[in-house]
Amino acid sequence: MATFVLVHGAWGGGWEWRWVRAGLRSAGHEVFTPTLTGLGERAHLISPDVGLGTHIEDVAAVLRSEELHDVVLCGQSSGGMVVTGVADREPERIGHLVYLDALVPSDGQSAADLIPSELMDPLRERTRAEGDGYRMPFPFGDQPEPGVSDELFRWYAGKMTDHPLRAFEEPIRLTGRGDAIPRTYIRCRQGAEVVAPSAEVARRKGWGYVEIDGPHDVQVVNPAAVVAVLRAIGEGASPLYGDSSA
Repeated sequence: MATFVLVHGAWGGGWEWRWVRAGLRSAGHEVFTPTLTGLGERAHLISPDVGLGTHIEDVAAVLRSEELHDVVLCGQSSGGMVVTGVADREPERIGHLVYLDALVPSDGQSAADLIPSELMDPLRERTRAEGDGYRMPFPFGDQPEPGVSDELFRWYAGKMTDHPLRAFEEPIRLTGRGDAIPRTYIRCRQGAEVVAPSAEVARRKGWGYVEIDGPHDVQVVNPAAVVAVLRAIGEGASPLYGDSSA
């Protein structure tokens, strides 16, 4: 049995892993899906002080309080920032680090540094205009990704909450303590272009690498594909390279 900790991306919450969580648990694995401060059912906790460091501590605290070890720690999208920081802070508790169509930062970088200005500048502008200068509104309210049904998108978008701007702008600080942890990058074939440079970083560094069918929010649209790769990692069939037919 493997232990998985799954970290969501911007505007989301632990709720978006419900089908992945069910698939992993049905295979006998233990799964934790924390919601980051200020998001999802914890949206009431959003404030100008909530940043990347807060979110890293959210997940690190789960590892400590639940006494978890040899964890497969997976971050989706901007959750890649969070899991990178957790791995640096709690390396002895993590057996494998997984990036699901996620950002891969280096020391001193923020999520905003990894997002092109033509995308980041409008987010900041809307935050100033609609979010009191610190709450980033969900920017895709009427634009479903290709391959996502209108019904599923309406459900998904309807659960999104404002995201703390500071979590995007605060740079990550890394000591190198987590550098030896094995890593796998899962790239969605119909995924976000904003994470393409991070996927290339993973390939250059020789991480495990696998491509699966689905858009950026594949954990909602094609959870079976995510479950298949995570099970392979948790059950010792990694590193993976190349295609996955899941």
